[in-house]
Amino acid sequence: MSDGKVCCQPARGGRGLARSDTDFDCGKDTSDRVIIPGGRALVGTGTPGIALDGEGPVRRVTLKPFAMDVTTVTNARFAAFVSATGYVTEAERFGDSFVFEGFLPKSAPPSPVVEAAPWWRIVKGAHWRAINGPDGDDTWQADHPVVHVTWNDARAFATWAGGRLPSEAEWEHAARGGLGDVPFPWGDTAPNDHGHFPCNIWQGPFPQTDLGRDGFVGTAPARSFDPNGYGLYNMVGNVWEWTGQPFQVRSLKKAVQAAHAGKAGYKLNKGGSYLCHASYCFRYRIAARSGSSPDSSTGHQGFRLVYDI
Repeated sequence: MSDGKVCCQPARGGRGLARSDTDFDCGKDTSDRVIIPGGRALVGTGTPGIALDGEGPVRRVTLKPFAMDVTTVTNARFAAFVSATGYVTEAERFGDSFVFEGFLPKSAPPSPVVEAAPWWRIVKGAHWRAINGPDGDDTWQADHPVVHVTWNDARAFATWAGGRLPSEAEWEHAARGGLGDVPFPWGDTAPNDHGHFPCNIWQGPFPQTDLGRDGFVGTAPARSFDPNGYGLYNMVGNVWEWTGQPFQVRSLKKAVQAAHAGKAGYKLNKGGSYLCHASYCFRYRIAARSGSSPDSSTGHQGFRLVYDI
């Protein structure tokens, strides 16, 4: 299992600022949603997989009912937003984004390496329409999750769509699908490299070779694998999902404080991604959590919205 190493969430370090002038007309939202029942909900776990991340202790909160997107926001849906508003993502404005090294062709020009996680490259021209950069394979597909979106981008989309990013409690409650204190949206049985493939994660030695035994290398369609008990797809694996709240770990332990030094202003992510594997980044569990600066974008970062009812 992972010991909390730096994994798949490189950060820009806060060089971009949240937009204060984002004021879009809300277009008609035809995405599929489901109603998530309110009541007493669980957050966290009593058996943390990565204690440094603040996964425990388990606690109960009271939630009102809310609606949630059945899938993460797709490329097609994000394209409709861009077409309606003229929005330009932060990766496009910065001129670069983080791309997984294994997706770059051998002919790609040299690019800066993230020192703590050298499988990440800072690639010029990478953004939501060119997910592997201008020299990479054209793998953009309308029904896949939009990626290379920052927290600020996701908030701008939410304003247009009439929704918001979920809280951690809402996200976990929805991911559990009515099953209670379980580690995964389908129950207790963990995915593996050999025969149990309920979600899109890494199989094989990370970061050298993804065997793709779950059917995918990179993103899967947003509506793939079996949905959970509430009808939600890919609540773990596939792409990380932004939430609406800060990434905070409340602990007085020096080791915990050291692990998260310099993360002031970071935003909370949930769900893990196609780059997660139990040997290194065991964060495709409901209680698992990570954080990144609100101006960071990567090839495995997406989001879905919730709606007040």
